[in-house]
This record gives sequence, C-alpha cells and structure tokens, in this order.
Amino acid sequence: MTYEIYIHVPFCLRRCGYCDFNTYTAPDLGGGASRGNYATMVVREMEVIHRWQDNHGIEEPKASTVFFGGGTPTVLPAADLVRMTGAVRDIWGIADDAEITTEANPDTVDEDYIRELADGGFTRISFGMQSAVPHVLRTLDRTHTPANVEAGVRAADHAGLRSSVDLIYGAPGESLDDWRASVRTAIGLGVNHISAYALTVEPTTKMGRQIASGILPRPDDDDEAAKYEIADDMLAEAGLRWYEISNWARPGYESRHNLGYWRNVDWAGIGPGAHSHYAMPEGSRTYDAHGIRSWDIAHPRMWGQALSMGRTPWQGHETITHDENLEETIMLGLRLREGLDLAGLGRALGRVVAPDAFASLRDRGMITMDGGRITPTRKGRLLNDALIADVFAICDL
Repeated sequence: MTYEIYIHVPFCLRRCGYCDFNTYTAPDLGGGASRGNYATMVVREMEVIHRWQDNHGIEEPKASTVFFGGGTPTVLPAADLVRMTGAVRDIWGIADDAEITTEANPDTVDEDYIRELADGGFTRISFGMQSAVPHVLRTLDRTHTPANVEAGVRAADHAGLRSSVDLIYGAPGESLDDWRASVRTAIGLGVNHISAYALTVEPTTKMGRQIASGILPRPDDDDEAAKYEIADDMLAEAGLRWYEISNWARPGYESRHNLGYWRNVDWAGIGPGAHSHYAMPEGSRTYDAHGIRSWDIAHPRMWGQALSMGRTPWQGHETITHDENLEETIMLGLRLREGLDLAGLGRALGRVVAPDAFASLRDRGMITMDGGRITPTRKGRLLNDALIADVFAICDL
C-alpha cells in the first residue's frame, strides 16, 4: 500500500494574473489562519483527520511522500515546514525512503533556507520557473528572474536536495523562439526533472479579464501543440523522458508524489481547499468500498473556525462508485508512459479485453501496445481527451 500527504499553503506574496488556485496575499485571514499560526492549524487538522480515520477503520501505512503546495509554501519560515513534516512523522509515520517535497518561489528562498529544509528531512524542491524570458515573466506577473532560479537550484544541489523546475507555455506574446529559450535554460540548470504545462486561462482571473477585453491575445491551441512538441524533442535529446503528459525526468527522478495521484493511491489533503482520496475497508457500512473523495473548506478563515470547534473541516465529500473508479483508472493510465494494463482493465470490467479491440487506435497513431499495456503516443498525448473518449467507447462506458 502507498499513502501520501499533501499540505496546502494558501499564502502568496503576490497573486499572479493567470492563477486560479486557492491562494491569498493577506498575511492574516482570520479564524486562526495566519502565516504566523498556520503550522499549528495544519497540525490540528492532521490530528482531526487521523481520528476520523480511526473511527472509520482506515489504517494507512507510513507516508511514502509528503508534498507542500500552494500558494507559496516557502513564504512560511523553513522551521514551520519542518515542524509540519515532523507532525506527519508523529501521527502517521514517514517511510525511511520517503520523498518530501516543497514547491518554492525562487524569490522566497536562499541557501540558509534550503539548508534548513534539508536538515529537516526534505529531499526535493520544485521551483516555479515558468519562463526564462523577461517579457513573458512580466505577462505572467512573475517577479523572479532566471538568476533567482539558478541560485535556488545551486543551493539545492549544495544541500543534497533533488530539484525540479516548472515551465508554462502559451503565454500571450510568447514566440516559439521564446519558448525554446526557456526550455534550453531549464535544461542548462542541470535539473533531473522538468514539468511543462500549457497555460490555462480562467475567465475570473486578471489575465482572463485582460483577454476578454482584448488587452491580451487569447492562447492558441495550435501554438501550444507546437510548443509541446518542441519541449518533448528538446527534453528527450537532453536525456529527460516523458513519464506523464506534462512531466519529464531522467530515469529514477520521477516525482513519486505525483505518480501516486496518477496511480490513484490514497492521500490525505491538509489545508484550505485540499482534496483527499481514501479507499474504505471492505464491508464498511458508511461508504462505498471503492472509497471516498473529500475536499476541505476553501476559505482559510472558515476552515480555521471549523478546526477550532474540533470539526473535520470538510466542505463536502462523495463516494466513488465502481464505474467512477474504472473511468478514473482509464483516464489516469492514459496520461502515463507506463500506460494502461489491459489485464487489470479486464478484471475491473468483468470480461476479457482483447488487444485487438484497440487496433484502430494503434492504426491511427494514438497508442502503442506492448506487453499487455496500451500507452499514448505523442499524438495520443496531444489529443488525450479524444483518446480517453475512444477508450471509454471501446469499453462501453
């Protein structure tokens, strides 16, 4: 069994124009949810969730990964991140070979900060680089410079931490050459893991309003597809292979935490708006045996008030039915290089799934088939929604 912990830190120094995450720039949000008190509130939620698990017969193994996301976790003191990690160890336990990661804005860390993380048990740091081109960074409302990113990576190297960088492609005004420059710069940092995500524009964000009013051009699907292919080629040439649609790594440097999500393992989400996934024990009278998905109250003040009253701070939850679990297994498997196991799919469907059923997808260049698994090709990655719909149809879902 695998068990993961995600800790959401909702604080940022500045809200980026494209960001639609559950983040806030105020240092004190009420209800006990302030930067100064946040670690205490997170530990309190861990205790509440652990009691809930005990009451429902859920016995999890030691955590195999811990991941701090946001927001910007590194706006908190390093000691707070270490303290929250220590609480995970005290409450659930942490496996000896666990991966412990924090996301970081390059502006918020220095060598001393990163050394304190390493001394506190962290093994990995993921820097929000986004671009190496100044005008693209300005469009994205990012305040860091490429030099900040490099300094952070070097500090992580010196502290013995693995490091990763995140890139975003498709920003308004970003040319193909701009994108090549960003990928080239990321590779030049010598990191062993790079993520590259297409810009998603939500209408309620600052960028969404700028696009709606014509101030900025709308991202173009063909442009984003071309940039994906550029990244895939350049990263492969540098020895980083794709293992999930938006993620490339040297073998052995994949993000174990994110792989857990895509493999549908159990995880506890801690913090405002965080989601959790639990498989319920067989015979449970409370929930469907395939488990539940829950989500915390999004606003930190109301989240903190619920914890102050000793309540599990959930906004809601839903059961995961057999069909929903099957659909999620297909959708997640078709994002991964390891692909979708046809034998496992057949067991879930209750019937044999012959490889020939997917021959048309192979002939159209959407998948490869090897060793009883189907894996998306680059075309299948670019047209992943269509691929998933085709596999659903073949499986009569």
